[in-house]
Amino acid sequence: MAVLYNDTFLRALLKQPVEYTPVWLMRQAGRYLPEYRATRAKAGSFLALCHNTELATEVTLQPLERFALDAAILFSDILTIPDAMGLGLHFVEGEGPKFMNPLRQEQDVQRLHVPDMQRLRYVFDAVNSIRRALNGRVPLIGFSGSPFTLACYMVEGSGSRDFRLLKTMMYQRPQLLHHILDINAQTVSLYLNEQIRAGAQAVQIFDTWGGILSDAAFQEFDLRYLQQVISGLQREADGRQVPVIVFTKGGGQWLDQLADLEIEALGVDWTVNLHQARELAGDRVALQGNLDPLALFGNSESIECEVRRLLSDYGKGSGHVFNLGHGINQYTDPEMVKFAVEAVHNLSAPYHQI
Repeated sequence: MAVLYNDTFLRALLKQPVEYTPVWLMRQAGRYLPEYRATRAKAGSFLALCHNTELATEVTLQPLERFALDAAILFSDILTIPDAMGLGLHFVEGEGPKFMNPLRQEQDVQRLHVPDMQRLRYVFDAVNSIRRALNGRVPLIGFSGSPFTLACYMVEGSGSRDFRLLKTMMYQRPQLLHHILDINAQTVSLYLNEQIRAGAQAVQIFDTWGGILSDAAFQEFDLRYLQQVISGLQREADGRQVPVIVFTKGGGQWLDQLADLEIEALGVDWTVNLHQARELAGDRVALQGNLDPLALFGNSESIECEVRRLLSDYGKGSGHVFNLGHGINQYTDPEMVKFAVEAVHNLSAPYHQI
């Protein structure tokens, strides 16, 4: 693999000195970009795009051609794992992901097993292809959903407003949910390790639905399995440490406990105050975030104001990766994204002067 020319993102995750605050955006390759929409149309469907190594590489690099981002993230989906488990993933236009075989019956749960990683070979091929195409330009981030977030889709069969089916299982038959979570945790560790072996230089665990849980349920059904995943991860490749980021949306109340995980960084959503989060995390982890995605619907003055505020909230020194507090909205104007990225780079330099 090529020499890494811009390692600012990796150094910030490790709280090493940097010249400016690095920035990347969750869902930075996606529907807000006209070139992405054109490539997806060429692929025929979202899943076909994910399975096509050449096109997945193309869309991963598209935002880097427009914006001076400090990292690329694999183009894929968190639901590749349950699809490989035989749950039958498909996408319904206007409704999002659905599974043909959700886990509703005890026998279905008991049959669940760790899938053969060869069923996810297309993901690892994409990682390898993207890493080579980047040619050392910026680091590549691999990712997975958390065991709990994956379980939400696997039991509900789709997204949900209240996760009634998942929570019914959690309260009535907790051991069934524990079985799903244990299988998911084993699988996520294997999956991320294969991405690292294929070329991912950092990995992020998307705990998208952790925030729907009560405090007690979060400890039992989410945090415990995050730790199981992390304890099974490969932490070095190409002679470098492979940083691990955990992002629990709606998880601000658990930052102290999340910071105790054996990870390098915590992603925080836009409801969290970065100054308070930094005081709470101390030297344990770097922080990633946390611009409200809809702040990009403002004008240049309001966006600059928000960037200034977040940089000031974090304060001086390394350990901050600028990002959104969730994925970019599909209706976002790319010109506003460009302005925000440039503002982060230009305004953050004084925070890193020795």
